[in-house]
Amino acid sequence: MVKKIVIAVVCLAATGLCAQNGTVSPYSFFGIGDPRSFGTVENQMMGSLGVYGDSIHINLQNPAAYSKLKVSLNDGVGLAVYAAGISNRQVEIESFTESARSATTNLDYLSLGFGLGNGLGVGFGIAPYSSVGYNLLTESNDGSVLNLFTGEGGLNRVYLSVGYELFENFSIGATSNFNFGKLESQRVQSIQDVQFGTRDERTSRVNGLDFNFAAYYTPKVNDKHRLFVSARVNTQANLTSENTRRLGSFLSSIDQEIEAFDVDLAAEGLLRTDLKIPATTTMGVGYGEDKKWFLGAEYSFQQFGDFSNEFLDVENVGYSDASSISFGGFIVPDYDAFNGYLKRVTYRAGVRYDKTGLVVSDRDINNFGITFGVGLPLGRGQYSNLNLGFELGRRGTTANDLVEESYLKINIGFSFNDLWFQKRKIN
Repeated sequence: MVKKIVIAVVCLAATGLCAQNGTVSPYSFFGIGDPRSFGTVENQMMGSLGVYGDSIHINLQNPAAYSKLKVSLNDGVGLAVYAAGISNRQVEIESFTESARSATTNLDYLSLGFGLGNGLGVGFGIAPYSSVGYNLLTESNDGSVLNLFTGEGGLNRVYLSVGYELFENFSIGATSNFNFGKLESQRVQSIQDVQFGTRDERTSRVNGLDFNFAAYYTPKVNDKHRLFVSARVNTQANLTSENTRRLGSFLSSIDQEIEAFDVDLAAEGLLRTDLKIPATTTMGVGYGEDKKWFLGAEYSFQQFGDFSNEFLDVENVGYSDASSISFGGFIVPDYDAFNGYLKRVTYRAGVRYDKTGLVVSDRDINNFGITFGVGLPLGRGQYSNLNLGFELGRRGTTANDLVEESYLKINIGFSFNDLWFQKRKIN
């Protein structure tokens, strides 16, 4: 049954993931769009910590944790973990003078992981990397000139991860990400009492690689408690952008195109541009009791001030070094309780603060979020579960004519464990 569900999700994802509009944020106007969280619901609900891993869940953020995936329930039996997540994000966008509401629903990840024995685990899947979705209207001081900016698209990633336990409780891992997608933007300008308007359409087809390397140490401190330490480096993403630009005029009264032509970007050196997303380093530490409770913290930093997008250069926008700090954990009252389903539920919570590195009109655009959720076991004695999560947060500011986003994100994640091999036995 699990395999049938996974096949159905794969078929839907093949047509739906690349077509989804993953954001309605004005801040997706900048860079390569709004960065998406790369993590399962389980990890996101602990403040997006990647320092915790176990034998029955996929950890997308920490490839070294694949070494922990369960290989056997008994001799000759192996398990595979199928994971998928969807989210609904409801946003209230508020400026100094007005506000608006919107919402999006998206598939967040589709993943498969399994252990191969001898401390080796692998995984692969697909997930969104960034999303573009905005509709902005600006006008001159006297109201005579209107500019309408719209954008859509985004980047997706397919990945392959490998984790290996070098020696007891110490693992290393690596993930290779191939990022690809299309970014589309348009500016329409109209002038009062002028019958013709102008249209500027730009498209970027982007692709490129980055890698995530991790080291993971999880020693026993005593008979009950375990220490978790991880270090991860997501290398610089070297992306190539194939660009096109089309300029035209239209009749404002009926929005009818009059003439249009393709800009010779080769002459400007913008036909093919490079986008370099700076490397991110993450350090994490945690402490807990297996199958009982866990508390952890992580800190990430990125020299994002080195980023630029020549083709989509925007005035009053800059970039600075980015950082993120997260705290979170979980508790399971009694994972093996015979009576009382709620005792076997995993309760998760966390908090995070992100300095995004985006600077608009001399204001840092930062994000603060509070996360919480539950992991619901599916059946007695099974390792599969349904994960529900919630995130309340705020990003941006209304100062300097900017906007502040207040959001509620609802996450649903599925983590199914199923047999992927069983050694035949002859009596």
